[in-house]
Amino acid sequence: MAQMTAFTLLMAILSIGDIVSNKTKAWISSVFVCAVLFVIGYWTFFPENIVEIAGIPPVVATLLMYLLITNMGTLLSIKELANQWKTIVITLSGIIGIVVLLLTVGSIVFDLKTVLVAVPPLVGGVVSSLIMSEAAQTAGLTSLSVLAILIYVMQGFAGYPLTSIMLKKEGKRMLEKYRSGEWTPVHEQETQTTTTDNDVPRLFKKIPKKYHTDFSRIFRLAIVALIAYYVSVWCAPVVSISPFVLCLFFGVLASSIGFLEKQPLKKANSFGFAILGLMLFIFDGLKKATPEMLEELFLPMVGIIVIGVIGMYIFSGIVGRLLGVSKEMAFAVSLTALYGFPADYIITNEVIQSLTEDEKEKEALTSHMMPPMLVAGFITVTIVSVILAGIFSSILLSL
Repeated sequence: MAQMTAFTLLMAILSIGDIVSNKTKAWISSVFVCAVLFVIGYWTFFPENIVEIAGIPPVVATLLMYLLITNMGTLLSIKELANQWKTIVITLSGIIGIVVLLLTVGSIVFDLKTVLVAVPPLVGGVVSSLIMSEAAQTAGLTSLSVLAILIYVMQGFAGYPLTSIMLKKEGKRMLEKYRSGEWTPVHEQETQTTTTDNDVPRLFKKIPKKYHTDFSRIFRLAIVALIAYYVSVWCAPVVSISPFVLCLFFGVLASSIGFLEKQPLKKANSFGFAILGLMLFIFDGLKKATPEMLEELFLPMVGIIVIGVIGMYIFSGIVGRLLGVSKEMAFAVSLTALYGFPADYIITNEVIQSLTEDEKEKEALTSHMMPPMLVAGFITVTIVSVILAGIFSSILLSL
């Protein structure tokens, strides 16, 4: 397949996803639509490496992830990050719900080995899936090694629409409060007494604006991502910290001290292409979901996802109520375990865009829903799931 043919086909899928999302006012997520179309494509005429042919090999996707996550950090402040402790507690409670229900109900319906292999991929990303897949292979459980990858690939089909529904309900509730004056977002409470030029970071105010080019913005973003990478490498002998988690933290820090402006990728006219590249890479994982694989593992896969999501809903709802967070928002942040970044950003953003045309209302909803969704996505996919994979793989190999 020619490169431009591959690229055009993939752009058609992303465009159809946006159209369906807009037409249904985000009740059907663009991510969900795209995932379905990718599976159909792989089952029919797509070459297995269509994303790479189109120009997004894994190395490019990794680079985009470094830049995008650092860029996302600029959306938050240190104070906002500290305020997300409730999100972290609720997210962890959702994961505990998955583990508890699957180890009890799940191990009755299926066997214990199946549950042990399935849990880490269900609450995480590709790393935890690969750890469990290799552990199952080492234990001589070939079909379960495939199940680990399959759950990682297919769990989004449950997560995307459920998250969209929960966020729409939460967004409508908060909009009513905002319009009636019952709720004032934090960013409006902290009104600045001095006007600032948001296009120029505070540390570079004295540099003429003509030197703040697209390239200089990306250069500064790259410096912050590079620091995050090396801190991760230096910490490795003592403690393993994902460089992507550090990218988020250093993005917050760089924005707070005035080294980066808010959303430098957008100001450098590069955000859309970066998201495009990363989303194609995420969907690239669907090539592993063959019809034969789905037929063989359909029941355990669906059963495990359903039981896990029920456990997540119950536990996150209880803890959310105790912490004064709505059940919709509590469930939404827990659901990020099923897909992580960048789907959490994209789904949240498209829901906000569908609820209102007013820019101030969009900003209000963004300040309320985006920080917890981003923080939750990183807590689940990049930290907790890898820890669980290490524990569960050891248990599996000892059985």
